[in-house]
Amino acid sequence: MQAKASWKQLLARGEPLLLPCAHDALTARLIERAGFSAYSIGGYALVGARHALPDIGLVGLGEMSAGVREIMSATDLPVLVDCDDGYGDVKNVAGTVACYEALGASAIFIEDQRAPKRCGHMAGKEVIEADVMAAKLRAAAAARSNGDLFIIARTDARAVHGLDEALRRAELYLKAGADGLFVEAPQSVDELKRVGLAFAGVPQIANMVEGGGRTPVLPADELYRLGFAMVAYPTTLIFRIARAIENALADLKAGRPTNNNDSVDFEGFKEITGLERWADIEQRFGPGDAARRKKAAP
Repeated sequence: MQAKASWKQLLARGEPLLLPCAHDALTARLIERAGFSAYSIGGYALVGARHALPDIGLVGLGEMSAGVREIMSATDLPVLVDCDDGYGDVKNVAGTVACYEALGASAIFIEDQRAPKRCGHMAGKEVIEADVMAAKLRAAAAARSNGDLFIIARTDARAVHGLDEALRRAELYLKAGADGLFVEAPQSVDELKRVGLAFAGVPQIANMVEGGGRTPVLPADELYRLGFAMVAYPTTLIFRIARAIENALADLKAGRPTNNNDSVDFEGFKEITGLERWADIEQRFGPGDAARRKKAAP
């Protein structure tokens, strides 16, 4: 098996690292089949899909890590995992880092929101003191068992205190040990330019919340030129999937026939879910194989 690339190796390729968001194992498998080199697992999509809840701090590390474990089981692609606020103080942050490192996450991000946290593009956020967040980042860095886990510091201060404060915090978080930065929800192209320029050479995330986010949605190549090495798409798939389910249910309720052009077929789904592999195992090691061996014995 080919060794999984580290996050730093992915960032060194000289092109934007595109991060579609997987909310379940099937989606992670499809991301891999589509040819992406990495993906993300975000709280917004995971909480919405797994619990039908909004991303407002209703789900803790236990539920989140269970979902992350299921998703990661479907692919060996490198993954960036949303750690929310670390689920508590510095000791909780250390435990969260250990949990996701043990699961095999390649990168994580931790935010400076005050609990209960909420989606970064929702109103009503509050942030903790910058020095408290810096302490969390120092604890996160110290909790790593090796240097491959890439730690990204996210600040939500733009919506609360303005962009200048968000940039000040980002600088402090870098000094505290963060490997990359995530200044959440810049509200214009000019603000994106300021963020990218302020930390030129530092791996940064641009968060493209399609369908109503606060940040302008720009092409990945343009964001890369502005200084953003990582481009995350936390809502693209879950929003489209939710609408597809609504449309399919409306067709069923109205008695309309299924449009095969809008769906995979039975054979296609068997391929996606790897039936051939499991059928081969069953054929080689199942009861039928034992009977054949007995019959063939002299």
